[in-house]
This record gives sequence, C-alpha cells and structure tokens, in this order.
Amino acid sequence: MRSFDQRSHQYLGYALHIEGTIGTEEMDLGIGVGKGAQAKYRFQAGCVVSGECLPVEDGRLETVGFYKVSKLKIITPAPTIDNSPPPWFGIPSELEVYRQRGHRRLDIRTYQNKCLNCIWGCNMAVEMIIDQWNSSKKRYRQETFCYGPKACPFYKAGPTRKVPGRKGMSWTEEDWVDKDAVAHRGMDD
Repeated sequence: MRSFDQRSHQYLGYALHIEGTIGTEEMDLGIGVGKGAQAKYRFQAGCVVSGECLPVEDGRLETVGFYKVSKLKIITPAPTIDNSPPPWFGIPSELEVYRQRGHRRLDIRTYQNKCLNCIWGCNMAVEMIIDQWNSSKKRYRQETFCYGPKACPFYKAGPTRKVPGRKGMSWTEEDWVDKDAVAHRGMDD
C-alpha cells in the first residue's frame, strides 16, 4: 500500500509460478498459496504438484491469476539441484524472514529474466491511495523487489518509483529509501 511518501506491506503468502494444465489447456500459471500451505508442503522450484484453485476476484490486488488452492498433493518432490547461486533456489523462508530482511526495488526486466525463480525475487500488487483525505481515490500497479544478498551480481535497481498524489503532485522514492531498508544487513546477508 502506498500513500504519497508512506508505504506499508502485508505479507499474505507465496506466489507459485508453474507450467500447468487447466482442463486440457496447458499454460504458465501464477497461483497464490498461503503461509500454512507453504509450511506444510514446502514448495520449491522443480516440484510437481496437483490441486484445485479459483480465479482471483480482483486482479488489481494480486500478482497471480489463481488462489484459494485446495486438494493439494506433491506428485514429485523437487530434484536436488547442484546450484551455485544466484539465483537462489530451495525452500523459501518464512514470511517473517522476508519482512525482517527488508527489500530493495528491482528492475522489472531483471526480475523477469534472472530473478523470477529466485527465492528472494518478489512481485507485489500495489494499491496507491491518491488522496489521503479521500481514500476512495486509488490506483493499482505491480512492483518488483529483491530480498536477496546486497552483493548479488544480478541485482539492478531500475528507475526510481513515482507515487502519484492529490492535485497532480507526485513523490519520487529515491535510492536512500532502499538503502535504509537493508542497512542492517551485510553485503552477503
């Protein structure tokens, strides 16, 4: 959520990007799973899973197309990957770890080309309150973030983000905001 120079985050769950089948049609899918499902099944890149889900009700508030997954089963666990990061694979951390680590903005092309499968790459739906005295005036967009080590050679911040405000004003989120959010971590943390 953004309101001019203020921001807050809610960590509701995890996004699974899968090559899947709905009915008989094969496609790339984005499916949201909650904290409990992730803790139980420990999804990671390479798992083969099955389940049922529903389309999201409001696509402006989600970065995935489906959620409310039920009847989950792991058909095949993830293979052991001999991987030298980046990107980092494996079982994602608990949501509280992401909040504690803090994040930096991440260039959208870098996210799509290098970080989509990394456990530290994130695409969030953003609701922007344009007029804080009239909270019904809202806009929506998606923003990408990195929670990974500050020394990651793939990392690229991309352009600063501009947040619209009332009466045509805007606020630019400068680099110091990201630096402050991860100042408590070392380069390899």
